[in-house]
Amino acid sequence: MEINAVAIDDEPLALEIIQSYCSKIQNLDLKASFTDPIEGLQYLKSTQVDLLFLDIHMKDLNGIQLLSILPNKPMVIFTSAYDKYALKGFELDVVDFLLKPIPFDRFLISIDKTIERLKRKNQSNNTVNNTLNDTNIGNYCFVKADHKLKKVFFDDILYIEGMGDYLKIVTENQKIMTLNNFKKFETVLPESKFCRVHKSYIVALDKINNIEKNKIFIGINEIPISEKYRAAFFEKLDKMIVQ
Repeated sequence: MEINAVAIDDEPLALEIIQSYCSKIQNLDLKASFTDPIEGLQYLKSTQVDLLFLDIHMKDLNGIQLLSILPNKPMVIFTSAYDKYALKGFELDVVDFLLKPIPFDRFLISIDKTIERLKRKNQSNNTVNNTLNDTNIGNYCFVKADHKLKKVFFDDILYIEGMGDYLKIVTENQKIMTLNNFKKFETVLPESKFCRVHKSYIVALDKINNIEKNKIFIGINEIPISEKYRAAFFEKLDKMIVQ
């Protein structure tokens, strides 16, 4: 089980220690590290990771504030030189709280906790995936996001974008990240309303505004049409074209 991680800490030495510890653990991949919490926040808004090592006491934006405004929160391990934040960390359901200076054996315990939580999360997601068809009641389904089941009405969906192991469901009012795959999700979507147009995109046919060559426009969103799915897409679309 590979864990993708990011570290945010305004102390360069603390980051070096975390980087060193991560390099010693198989299947723990530290994708990026930041001394500027605002830069780290921007990265996390566009990149989904499994685990965040997050310092609490930082300038401009402390760890608790960062976590509170972060969408699609990953699992979090707080790191701090101040033990007074430990209780707050557990109130926020973080995986663990590491008190600086962090011993390697204590770091290993945190990673073990992370692995166990990730296993439970995957098991829960598999259960949800296996019952998606049962929860599909005609015009909506449930997807797991942010540790809860969210109802999604098919008529609200503009398009669905694949992002690694995740799907981003885009509606007019929100973007929902869910650990899922296209193959399973396509069995739930009404075939007459949706079409796969690219390895990374499914579009709602009735939300398309324009089609120009190999591009679909839904509002301000530009979605590519790949050669693999082009024929099937235009065959389905042909039934809707007034000659």
